[in-house]
Amino acid sequence: MSTWTARIPAVTLFVEDVAAAKEFYARVFDLPVHYEDEVSGVFVFGPTMINLLQITEAEGLVGPAPVGGADSGVRVQFTLDVDDVDATAELLRSRGVELLNGPLDRPWGIRTATFRDPAGHVWEIAAPLPAS
Repeated sequence: MSTWTARIPAVTLFVEDVAAAKEFYARVFDLPVHYEDEVSGVFVFGPTMINLLQITEAEGLVGPAPVGGADSGVRVQFTLDVDDVDATAELLRSRGVELLNGPLDRPWGIRTATFRDPAGHVWEIAAPLPAS
């Protein structure tokens, strides 16, 4: 493995409402804001930082590529390993999260549930199914 592909230190998600996104991430994932300014908020997930950036700032990072809006359809899913999908799904519900699907068993040997953040990015919680 090349050293430049050894890890992903940061992922930037473009959001329409930074304040709503920061509140959601703090409440749902029970994480503190690592860094913030008027157009962004950063949360740390293990070795990876998730940067929530106001969508109006996106063109400066990715231009001339077009920036899609939340109504463009799902383009990404992030997966978090959990010990118990059902218990974590209940915790998410208690924090006001509406699940898109699950918990359900997948044919590839994991149990999953998914939900969206306020900007439409999809998150999945997943755990291996017990060996039969």
